Amino acid sequence: QGRLVESGGGSVQAGGSLRLACEASWNTGSQYCMGWFRQAPGKAREGIATIYTSPQIPRYADSVKGRFSISLDNTKNTVFLQMDSLQLEDTGMYYCAAQWTPGTRYCSMTIENYFARGQGTQVTVSS
Repeated sequence: QGRLVESGGGSVQAGGSLRLACEASWNTGSQYCMGWFRQAPGKAREGIATIYTSPQIPRYADSVKGRFSISLDNTKNTVFLQMDSLQLEDTGMYYCAAQWTPGTRYCSMTIENYFARGQGTQVTVSS
């Protein structure tokens, strides 16, 4: 069974940056959506960035647009999330997910629509 493994979480001060990575154990280079989702304490899980793998078509939640950037290295089956200008409300557990989506390049922002999910990596932003 395929696995997704996230890395790169940690603690950072507000205004700082972190780069998350998520490596899939199988080839996600064609007709896949890969996404990043987060769950803040006491809140529902939300989609923050997704990307169709080929061609690369990113989508962002309004809350992170202009601050976060999702990218791919298809040779390594890895999706990245560059997070800049981090804010206190960015604190949470960050999960990556993958879903094969033949026939559409539209990537859902709802994690329940993704069959593969990682275990998560914690991001803590402090003042």
